[in-house]
Amino acid sequence: MKVLAIRGATTVEANNKEQILKESAILVEKIIEKNELDVDDIISICFTMTKDLDKVYPAVAVREILNITDIPLLNFEEKYIVGSLPMCIRILMHINSNKSKRDIKHIYLNKAKDLRSDITD
Repeated sequence: MKVLAIRGATTVEANNKEQILKESAILVEKIIEKNELDVDDIISICFTMTKDLDKVYPAVAVREILNITDIPLLNFEEKYIVGSLPMCIRILMHINSNKSKRDIKHIYLNKAKDLRSDITD
């Protein structure tokens, strides 16, 4: 078994707690589903959010909505770059897996699909 990383991102329409939690939960659920993961496969999850999102940490969605409480979670503010995608939540999930890198499905939802137009669902 080896350690692999899964990337993903999503966006919200407004800076409010409900949308940030909802879209963060959807993103994590979709990564788990599309990569056929067991929660025990997940080592840790790092989240970033653009500076225009400040109502709640996305990790709260993992603990409170998805009820996953035994995985280390960390939140960061994304470095601001002029012209970058606003209201964006990004994820880096580390997993234990026997899969190869090419089998990993990175997930980009909502307006974040524009970040990786080379990845199709």
